[in-house]
Amino acid sequence: MTDIPCPLSEAARRYKDLPALITDNDIISYGQYDQLVASAASRLKDADIAAGERVAIVSPITIDFPILLMALFRIGALACPISPRLPQQTVGEDIKKIGCTRIFDLTNQLHIDKSLGITTLPVAQIIDFTSAGATASGDHFVSLDQEATIIATSGTCARPKAVLHTYGNHYYSAIGSNKNIKVQPGDRWLLSLPLYHAGGLAILFRTVLGGGAVVIANKDADLLDTIRRYQITHLSLVHTQLYRLLHKKPTRDETKGLSALLVGGGAIPKTLITQAYGCDQPLFTSYGLTEMASQVTTTSPGDSLDRLLTSGRLLDHRQVKVSTEGEILVKGDTLFRGYVVQDEVYLPVDGEGWFHTGDIGRLDDTGCLTVRGRKDSMFVSGGENIHPEEIEGTLSLLDDVTDAVVVPIEDDEFGFRPVAFIRTAGNKRVYKSDLVTRLEQYLPRFKIPVRFYKWPETAQESDMKPSRRYFRELLLVANHELTELT
Repeated sequence: MTDIPCPLSEAARRYKDLPALITDNDIISYGQYDQLVASAASRLKDADIAAGERVAIVSPITIDFPILLMALFRIGALACPISPRLPQQTVGEDIKKIGCTRIFDLTNQLHIDKSLGITTLPVAQIIDFTSAGATASGDHFVSLDQEATIIATSGTCARPKAVLHTYGNHYYSAIGSNKNIKVQPGDRWLLSLPLYHAGGLAILFRTVLGGGAVVIANKDADLLDTIRRYQITHLSLVHTQLYRLLHKKPTRDETKGLSALLVGGGAIPKTLITQAYGCDQPLFTSYGLTEMASQVTTTSPGDSLDRLLTSGRLLDHRQVKVSTEGEILVKGDTLFRGYVVQDEVYLPVDGEGWFHTGDIGRLDDTGCLTVRGRKDSMFVSGGENIHPEEIEGTLSLLDDVTDAVVVPIEDDEFGFRPVAFIRTAGNKRVYKSDLVTRLEQYLPRFKIPVRFYKWPETAQESDMKPSRRYFRELLLVANHELTELT
């Protein structure tokens, strides 16, 4: 077991009076952050929460959330963040499945079925902002081997799995990221991703290790206004968020304080990358997965557009290779402890310790990784392999198309044929004939969708990945009204 000085208590010593957490109403220094965590950790112990206990947290992005997380880490308990967007019944069932008997509900809206035996804890009795002194709370140590979080995968196809990470997984993820995208005192990283995803948690670790601040802003505020108002220097975005930002046509002068715009969370359309590059934004593209605690590969500062159209090179503390079948395999210090199923934890790796991601890609001669799509989303049409992501990426090159999801539909002759759901800017009308004509310039005939549907209003609005499974199910529901483009 490897113990290290607690990164937060170290940051409190080094950056005592510098901002650590910034909101609309508060600026919490590192000294105060450490004191709040120390006080909360003591109160967690008073509530009989023990090392190794799994504690669920259902919360939007608030200042309480990171304090509670760090306090649980400090006493050796596991933080299990749950999306507040899930139906209440699902929340209760998911919490029970991962072995939590206690929950912090920062939404104050949950009504968990009493038969599940889950106790709701009042966060106000744990976090006391009057305890936020300016001095460090003392020497603390944390084990890199201790189990720290259980979070759900953010994949697009199957029901999310519960992923168990150690503290060391998050720590080494941040170390490798910070070597490539530097974080230093005075920097401000907007908490633009939820803390129930690996990408959001990674921001907390990167800023603590580098001495930067986490900015917790109103999620409904305009992103460009937030960047300017809070003088954001670092920004993590997924596809939808990047699209919305670029829709504002930001000039480099408007984002002059921004030193890193990290994009991930699935395949990013080439048009968005090219547009961001053309706006002279400090872009970094990446490939990552929950099982590796966020990034695996990332482009380097100042990379050319050709490089930015890949997912970059391997970061420290990770390993990657591509199998003979084209599947991306990973391992290293950031590889998760395993999937949680009831009381069991299992790690599905091969005999050499490689985790098979299910993603298809290739490594070029410079070590840059290009991701083609999901192995489990590939289907065969008339004997030809079709990767939906390739068709989606090509559709995104077309004028007015802002989102596209391609799924297979059964066909007597070919087995399966591709079908596309299309979302357009301003809900502008597009025609099938025009889409087909333009796609024929890029794709062989068998890859061109046989049907195009308007993006359904029932599709959940999300800043994360669209669910391919959801769109497949729409095609199977006979009474669901879909608007086919003509």
